[in-house]
Amino acid sequence: MPFSLHDRLAADSAYVGDFDLCQLRLAHADFGPWLILIPRKNDIHEVHHLSDEDQQQLWRESAAVSQCLEHGFHPDKLNIAAIGNLVPQLHVHHVARYQTDSVWPNPIWGHLNVGPRADNKQTALIQTLRTTLMPDGLHVNPA
Repeated sequence: MPFSLHDRLAADSAYVGDFDLCQLRLAHADFGPWLILIPRKNDIHEVHHLSDEDQQQLWRESAAVSQCLEHGFHPDKLNIAAIGNLVPQLHVHHVARYQTDSVWPNPIWGHLNVGPRADNKQTALIQTLRTTLMPDGLHVNPA
């Protein structure tokens, strides 16, 4: 069965690329950067529902995304979370946080009120992320 992305994840984010296990997406919100890793496995709701091998691969890919954010964007803190209260499909948020952001030090969930990132900024950020993460195994599939 082909991978099916939850409608809300599709609506709220843009495709960046694919790792061996996960699709990487960039949230439209003009905040962060805010990246989302989604294992390309249907009907998976929790990390422990993945095989041991896939769990290890998820954390390798999460580490690559975290290092990209840390070295490329120099946040004060990375927020990494798999909450899933609104979207049951397993996905892991990676959010670059700064002491100067509008909701610091609170979590972004339930506190953030920002609009979408401008299209030209979104496109440029996606290209930067692709270039940075390709050595870590990110590849881009044509639409």
